[in-house]
Amino acid sequence: MRYLIFLFFLPVLTFGQSTIDTAKSLIAKQQFKKAETLLSSYVQSHQNDLTGIELFGDAYGHQKKWDEAIDQYKKLVERKPNNANYHYKYGGALGMKALSVSKLKALGIIGDVKEAFLKAAELDPKHIDTRWALVELYMQLPGIVGGSKRKSLKYANELEALSKVDGYLAKGYIYEYDDEPELAEKYYKLAINVGGSLTCFDKLTNLYEKENQPEKAIGNLEASGEKHQRNAMHYQIGKVCAEYNIQLEKGEKCLLVYIENYSAKDGVPKAWAYYRLAQIYKNKSQKESALKWINKAIADLPKIEVFTEEKAQIEQL
Repeated sequence: MRYLIFLFFLPVLTFGQSTIDTAKSLIAKQQFKKAETLLSSYVQSHQNDLTGIELFGDAYGHQKKWDEAIDQYKKLVERKPNNANYHYKYGGALGMKALSVSKLKALGIIGDVKEAFLKAAELDPKHIDTRWALVELYMQLPGIVGGSKRKSLKYANELEALSKVDGYLAKGYIYEYDDEPELAEKYYKLAINVGGSLTCFDKLTNLYEKENQPEKAIGNLEASGEKHQRNAMHYQIGKVCAEYNIQLEKGEKCLLVYIENYSAKDGVPKAWAYYRLAQIYKNKSQKESALKWINKAIADLPKIEVFTEEKAQIEQL
């Protein structure tokens, strides 16, 4: 009899798993609306499938439908109150909603955001994402509603105990946010020394650009390129050279290499490399070459206003 019952339910179980697998695939492919449609009917008929509910919330979240995502994650928190990741996702959706509404309405949400993140941190002492969320939350909140650099550093220290790279990046973020660039630089460099990921290099490059230190930004980009051998680095160097009117020969060379080796995975369309080349030639007072490249940029992406503005400036040379 037990065997017959198992056979009876097997098609249902198989169908359910197939739907879940399809939903995961759609989300991975960033087809979030299709995932939402698929999961909407599935969750109605499988109200106890927590994986389905979580994916439904994820599909909403990726579309910035925060109220709908909150509803799904709240169900998870209520069903399994000791699951740290459910509290983390619930707090994250609440936090994103707070950013999308007026400051007055946000004040009524912040308490629930903190409660969700703190509960997740309490439930799982090794939950890295939650500690990152708390680092950012306490830095971004005004002191009057609970913002605290001291508390942010507390969770950065917890991150460092779990992962030195995350800890150093978190401290770099804190000091950059608090307008202490020398300390931010110190910790981003430590993160590079320990981890050396693209994220580590990019954080330091962005800091140098923000602090108007283009030579340091170029040096860091070159170090990143030596380690990771990525074509995108050539565009980034060219961009800095063009914007700051420095090392123009290097910038020109890098942009030409970027264009020659371009593929969709590089991220930045070739039209932007054409635009940066036009800037470089404008800086070199080479009007004809500058016009050649800005016209190529406009031909590829005619609706980008900054391209037409750049052409007008070049024509005045």
